[in-house]
Amino acid sequence: MIHEVFSLQVEGSQPNAHLVTYIQDYSDSLAMRERPLILLCPGGGYAYTSDREAESMALQFLAMGYHAAVLRYSCAPSRYPTSLLELAASVKLIREHAEQWHVKTDKLVIQGCSAGGHLAASFAMFWDRDWLRERAGIADKDPEHSLLRPNGLLLCYPVISSGEFAHRGSFESLLGDLPGQDELLEQVSLEKQVSADVPPTFVWHTYEDQSVPVENSLLLVSALRRAGIPTEFHMYPRGGHGLALATSLTQTSDGNCIRPECASWISLAHTWLEGLFP
Repeated sequence: MIHEVFSLQVEGSQPNAHLVTYIQDYSDSLAMRERPLILLCPGGGYAYTSDREAESMALQFLAMGYHAAVLRYSCAPSRYPTSLLELAASVKLIREHAEQWHVKTDKLVIQGCSAGGHLAASFAMFWDRDWLRERAGIADKDPEHSLLRPNGLLLCYPVISSGEFAHRGSFESLLGDLPGQDELLEQVSLEKQVSADVPPTFVWHTYEDQSVPVENSLLLVSALRRAGIPTEFHMYPRGGHGLALATSLTQTSDGNCIRPECASWISLAHTWLEGLFP
C-alpha cells in the first residue's frame, strides 16, 4: 500500500493541512489494473476535521476495492476559500500521480460528511469556475479532460444551505469576518449553485438530525433534480448528526452514534458506486 502524507500549502493554509493516501498495491497477478479513488473530506463544522469520519471510513472504501485518500483541510482561523483550494490541490495531485498510483482518472469521487460535505459539494459546484481553476494553477480550460473534474459526489448529512436551515457555526467558522458577508453567504449556499456540470450524486441524512436539519439535503436534492443530475437520496427516520459509519467502529467515547438502522448507507453507497463505475 502507498500510505503517505502530503503537505498542502496554499494561501491561508494552516501548517498541518495535508492529504493522506491509501493506495492499494499494483500486482501483475491481479486482473484489476487501475481502480477508482474516493477522496474523503471529514466534517467538524469547519473548526476541525473529525477522526471518526476519516480513516475508519476510508478503510471501508478500500475494502470495496477502491483507492482512498483523506483530506485534512485547514479550518478556522483559515477562511473561505482556503479549504476549497486545498481540495483542488488534492484532486490535481491525485490525477498527476494517476499512472504511478494506478488510479482511473475518470473515476474520482469526492466524499464528505457534514461541513466536509459542504466542502465536497462546493468543489462539485465550483470546479469549472474560472476563479477556482486559476487559483489552482490550471490555466487552460478544458472541461472534457480537466484535472479538476469530479466524477461523483457522495455526501453524508451535509451542510448545504446558509439560509433558514443553516448550521450557523459552520458558516461562522468558514467566513469569519470576511468582507462582503451577504454576497459570500449567497455564494456558499450550495442549493443555489447547482449546474449541469455537477457529477452524479449520492446523499443520505436522518430525519431527526437537530444539528444540520435534513432540509439541507432536501434543498440540494431538489436543485439537483431540476438540473437533471442523476441523484440517489436516502433519509433515515431515526438518528442524530455525525453518525459516520453508525456502527461500533465509529462510536463516540460516550457510546453514542451507533444506529444499526442507518448503517446500511455504506452498502447502499457501494451499490451506487458500482453502478456509477461498472
